[in-house]
Amino acid sequence: MELHLNGKTALVTGASRGIGLAVVQALAAEGVRVIGAARTVTPELESDGVKPIAVDLSDPAGAERLVAEAVTELGGIDILVNNVGGGDGGLNGGFLDVSDDQWAEVVDLNFFATVRVTRAAMPALLATRGSIVNVSSMGARVPHGGPIAYTTAKAALTAFGKALAEEFGAQGVRVNTVSPGPVRTAMWESPTGYGAELAASMGVPHAELVAGLPSAMGMLVNRLVEPDEVAALVAYLASPLAAATTGADHLIDGGAVKTA
Repeated sequence: MELHLNGKTALVTGASRGIGLAVVQALAAEGVRVIGAARTVTPELESDGVKPIAVDLSDPAGAERLVAEAVTELGGIDILVNNVGGGDGGLNGGFLDVSDDQWAEVVDLNFFATVRVTRAAMPALLATRGSIVNVSSMGARVPHGGPIAYTTAKAALTAFGKALAEEFGAQGVRVNTVSPGPVRTAMWESPTGYGAELAASMGVPHAELVAGLPSAMGMLVNRLVEPDEVAALVAYLASPLAAATTGADHLIDGGAVKTA
């Protein structure tokens, strides 16, 4: 499908791997000039049409610097994809096991980093009547389905997107949210990721937990969601083909969430 994105510009955070890398590659394939921001620049991020920028968005000054570099490099921003997130490792206990420092770290990475980048980028997006896509999680709708600090931060992110859409819609900026279910990324598959930690806490082999995840999560497809599938949805929402879509939260979870 032709998305009519050729020649547009985009800033993507959390771009070095997983969903973020897939988004960068999907946009670049459509002819978008992309800035891929990540704490660590990976070889995969350095490809045609993509300029990587190393930045730590847990540093409040990082957002201003990133956006300034992106605007200078691209001449403006048409698309902002807020994908930065994670920090769910070491949080397999319950509410009483999560310290103030852990809450602060997870909420900062999964919510405030996006707030800061969006605030810095909004003047550029207003100038282009651009589009924002925030990557949240199905956990925002089923908060018991993951670490409490992580799913709470994602719920805030989803609400943030709706509020932005209301405030800036009349000025031409569209804001949408994509909420994936379990995606085939390092979060689940890495031997040092959240999935491995969860398997260890449950006393089951890591591979067994991952294989059983679709069924355990109530997914109607017998597999994890692929990063490319999430990226395709993000690219569509960022495109002119979705010009009438804003303020929406789009699940891509294989049917795991049963409510509207």
